[in-house]
Amino acid sequence: MPAFRQVGEKQLPNEILYMVWSPKRDLIALANKTGEVLLHRLAHFQRVWSLAPNENTGKEVTSLAWRPDGKVLAFSLADTQRVVLCDVEKAEILHYFTLENAVTCMYWAEVTDQKSATSSISLIDEEGSLVLPKLPALPKSYSTSAKIFSEEKSDEVTKLLGDKRLNVLVLGGDCGFIELYAYGMYKIATVTRIVGRCLDLCLSSDLKALSVITEVQLSKELEPIISYFQLDTTLLSDCLPEVTRMARKFTHISTLLQYQKLSLACMCEAWEDILMQMDLRLTKFVQEKNTKTSVQEEFMQLLMWGKASPELQSLLMSQLTVKGLKKLGQSIESSYSSIQKLVISHLQSGSEALLYHLNELKGMAMWKQKYQPLGLDVPAIEDAINAVGTFILKANELLQVIDSSMKSFKAFFRWLYAAMLRMSDDHVLPELNKMTHRDVSFVADFLSEHFKEAPELYDQKGQYFNVERVGQYLKDEDDDLVTPPETEGNPWYSFLQNSVHLKDSPLLFPYYPKKSLHYVKRLVEGQIDSCLQKPAEVIGNSVRQVLYMPLYKLNPSDSVVPRFSLPSFWNDKSSNLQYVVFTMHGTESPRIYILRRPTDLSRSISNRLIAAEFGDFLCTSKTESKESQYSFLDVDFYDDELLTVVLKGHIDNKEKCRILAQLPMSSIYNIEETEEELSFDSGKRLDEQIDHIPVRTVTVENQSRTLENMKAQYIAVNGIRKVSCVLSSNLRHVRVFEMDVEDDGEVDEEEEPESQDVSGTKEEMEEAATGHGNSDNNETAVVKNPVLPEDDASSLEYVPGTWS
Repeated sequence: MPAFRQVGEKQLPNEILYMVWSPKRDLIALANKTGEVLLHRLAHFQRVWSLAPNENTGKEVTSLAWRPDGKVLAFSLADTQRVVLCDVEKAEILHYFTLENAVTCMYWAEVTDQKSATSSISLIDEEGSLVLPKLPALPKSYSTSAKIFSEEKSDEVTKLLGDKRLNVLVLGGDCGFIELYAYGMYKIATVTRIVGRCLDLCLSSDLKALSVITEVQLSKELEPIISYFQLDTTLLSDCLPEVTRMARKFTHISTLLQYQKLSLACMCEAWEDILMQMDLRLTKFVQEKNTKTSVQEEFMQLLMWGKASPELQSLLMSQLTVKGLKKLGQSIESSYSSIQKLVISHLQSGSEALLYHLNELKGMAMWKQKYQPLGLDVPAIEDAINAVGTFILKANELLQVIDSSMKSFKAFFRWLYAAMLRMSDDHVLPELNKMTHRDVSFVADFLSEHFKEAPELYDQKGQYFNVERVGQYLKDEDDDLVTPPETEGNPWYSFLQNSVHLKDSPLLFPYYPKKSLHYVKRLVEGQIDSCLQKPAEVIGNSVRQVLYMPLYKLNPSDSVVPRFSLPSFWNDKSSNLQYVVFTMHGTESPRIYILRRPTDLSRSISNRLIAAEFGDFLCTSKTESKESQYSFLDVDFYDDELLTVVLKGHIDNKEKCRILAQLPMSSIYNIEETEEELSFDSGKRLDEQIDHIPVRTVTVENQSRTLENMKAQYIAVNGIRKVSCVLSSNLRHVRVFEMDVEDDGEVDEEEEPESQDVSGTKEEMEEAATGHGNSDNNETAVVKNPVLPEDDASSLEYVPGTWS
């Protein structure tokens, strides 16, 4: 029986550009040419769900990466320059962020060191949950509410943080752009030590080394050079507990900022344009009236004498109308009540939680022995705390304006409604006729304060009045408030202004009476961003280049076909080694080259660069005299001991077959590693010194399978789940194999169903995590519109590095 059991085969409607197996489940993520991200299970390659491309996320996927626990999938998009984190179970967008450069590759590293999962880190998270109240879920009725803050997802921070152990999402792009994000959210390093366009990268699980493969274009006339860099990141390893605490704290802060942003967006939706109707009608009245009296005088006469001028009566009865006034009053009351609830329950709760976490961060920064090397800056954190305090003051000011406006509008509309009923000779209810001297005085004060004509306001806003005072706080503008709150007569404000010691005291939060809530929110975001930026710069500057190796020249034709695994990285966690396998002869190569480097750069190892070629007759019978030759089409690391390869067999320069095989690493490193290391010329590329590289001829006994009726080209494997997925050269034909069992029969090819409209369930996901699923279940889910809450021409002469 042939090796490896085939468990699924499909012809897909669109070309596949990227495919990555889940590290923990029998699931594989795919990205196709249309920008669609899909999730398939092992059994019969059934689709679980798909995310259709749209303007919010993007339409050009450039890379995929799984979080080490297999619960979150990250994908990058070139057209929007975004990185999106997706919940695998429900196919929902958890988080996204926009970058300055488009991402070309990514790697999500799992940190194995136990220091990143200490009890003290757990205690920090537990203290926060004990002290702080649970944030209320955002109302579902608003379109701006993100799914991660809906009632079903109240544990959004837990989902984003995942395990207590640190994990790091590494992003690479053009011009040597590399950034590291703790938990996929908080940027802990910006690396600027390499050149070229990143093709692949790998961060060691002990956080001591970062390996990068880049494409360096020296000039437009010359072919690009594929180069290897190894960077020293020991600061992350030496300060692992501190980095973990800092990262978890900043992830909480980033999530709370998103919560505040969405809460404010809900408040803006709650404020309706109908509330501006009074201001617009009064402005039109000023422009059309023929009398010399002001609008304020017209309303005052109606209040005092109960009679209105013909012009005012026309305004009230023809344009505003009794029905329109009633509707306007109800809209104001409903809108103001909704905004008031959002400020009290959401905005203030989120601000208090922000203050708590920022003060915790300030305490960490004051422990200079531990956190100063990481760039935590006490003054910057204090500025962020003051900004959040300013935001709380502005939110309280808005509450006072809402409370005052609701009382004033209620009294004004009650009086005006009764007056309009009298004009129309309708029956006025007795309770509406009862107005005390206090009520009259209250309405008179409201008219004198809110109904003043302001010609300068007309030049700015196109209206003479600003009767409605709440909307100005919710407008995302840099202009000052049209009608700021009165500070004259405020005893506390006067006391502070007259006090020499308290006027500029750091103990008091700054106050901006003339600025809107949106302006102060941007101030908070800017100050917190500066807190995040400095540690990323400090840690990034600590990263140093220890090895630069130009590998080979890239032929122009090589970049036409997508390259899934070559070059391919692997972390050997048990030996603390990093492997990279590559070829030097385009899409087909008779040899593969394996470079291994210790993550601890003080270590030295032998056989660090070696070549391997096949010398076995896999496609011909033993009696056949013709010589077989094999070229490598794709290679991927299966585990620490095996390589999975796709081979192309030739006989007399004619293609004979395509083969899937497992190549033991022991057959490559089978000679005693006592031989003297060969010296290489660091001034030349590796392909110019190819004769100096030791070559191993390897054979495969039973760990191979001929792939019939398929032009296999690419491979994606998962040694933990013991599965592989083979993709054909046309990028549409896939076969899936279990690698640890022999095949007892072929699986019939299945056609992709034209429409997938049945939601995948949680039980299906659990089924995929524990086994290979039920072959009779063809249910899938499609998510069509998920809601979402900068080439280097540097010369190689300037790239420092050694070959040691």
